[in-house]
Amino acid sequence: MQTLLTSILLQTNVINADTVATATTTLTKTDEEMNILNLLEKGGWVMIPIFILFAIALFLFVERYLYIRKTARMDNTFLFSIREMLVGGNVQGAVNYCKNSQYPIARMLERGLNRLGSPIRDIENAIENTARVEIYNMEKNLGILSAIAKIAPMFGFLGTVSGMIRTFHNISVANKIDISTIASGIYEKMVTSATGLMVGIIAYFFYTILTTMIDRAVNKMEITAIDFLDILHKPATK
Repeated sequence: MQTLLTSILLQTNVINADTVATATTTLTKTDEEMNILNLLEKGGWVMIPIFILFAIALFLFVERYLYIRKTARMDNTFLFSIREMLVGGNVQGAVNYCKNSQYPIARMLERGLNRLGSPIRDIENAIENTARVEIYNMEKNLGILSAIAKIAPMFGFLGTVSGMIRTFHNISVANKIDISTIASGIYEKMVTSATGLMVGIIAYFFYTILTTMIDRAVNKMEITAIDFLDILHKPATK
């Protein structure tokens, strides 16, 4: 009897050891296979245009961010220096100061200074026209970024359709239907949908940041233009 119990215990220990070893091997294999790169590879050919759209969105964001930040920059003493020159009657000095300035806002004021002697409305129009050009330069290629935010999820949906087609094709040609028969199509469907949505969200986030920066820059330009026109009026009233 004791020998029988010992034999049963030994067999139980062997089974448990084999089970643990099998489970450990399965988990290790799953950990090796379930990584981001492998998942993305299962998305199929649709992942290529999605990654291209992401690269374009990232490039446009960095390029536009640096340009807009440079355009909106202005020294706090810039307008004060122009005021001192105009009050002192040194109009040409103010024009040269704007030409030599590294701030794009100075181009607005330079165009206004070149119209001195004309009616104030002509000066305002010259400043507004220059401001529109600067705003256009800031908004350049933002339409592409907005389009990427809309197109990327569409490519994800295209991957969903492609994955479903693959799934039904595998089912139609398979002699025996099991989970591996439909796994590749489901992978393609889910991975492309998730990636397309993520790229669309990121592109829209980039677009929102840039438009917010442009709004702030435009507000700063408007305030600068108003202050500049006030400077032009004050010497005339003295």
